[in-house]
Amino acid sequence: MFPLEIETLARLLVAEARDKSLRLVAAESCTGGLVAGAICSISGASDVFERGFVTYTNRAKSEMLGVPGDLIADHGAVSEPVARMMAEGALENSNGHVAVAITGIAGPGGGTPMKPVGTVHFAVARANRSVVHRHEAFDGQTREAVQLAAVRTALEMLREAVA
Repeated sequence: MFPLEIETLARLLVAEARDKSLRLVAAESCTGGLVAGAICSISGASDVFERGFVTYTNRAKSEMLGVPGDLIADHGAVSEPVARMMAEGALENSNGHVAVAITGIAGPGGGTPMKPVGTVHFAVARANRSVVHRHEAFDGQTREAVQLAAVRTALEMLREAVA
């Protein structure tokens, strides 16, 4: 279902989270649930995957994750502050220990000169640790390629947070 690299990352993540007795949460926008899907494609994911939030709209980000509407208005949905709030909100609204958040522009439309297609912000929150942010520019790629690159990055960040 997923490329081998993503399947391998998900398999490693599930094993590592199981070893540490950690529950994972995903808050996704531009990936539309693909991170959750990648994790849940692995046998044994039920031991570690707590839940996923697909918050494609600004309203969903606010209602499901508690991202303030004025924060979205001030910075845009595709921004570091929103990604950070999404990750924190995913932890607060779940029984998870580690949460990843993704917000970006997968394309082919929706980009601007300031935020072109392929712009993606990630954040990982873990209880009692600082939120980690990462910005990527997956320039010149198809929608599918941007989404898969974002899934790969999210899984890598989760593995780092679990370690």
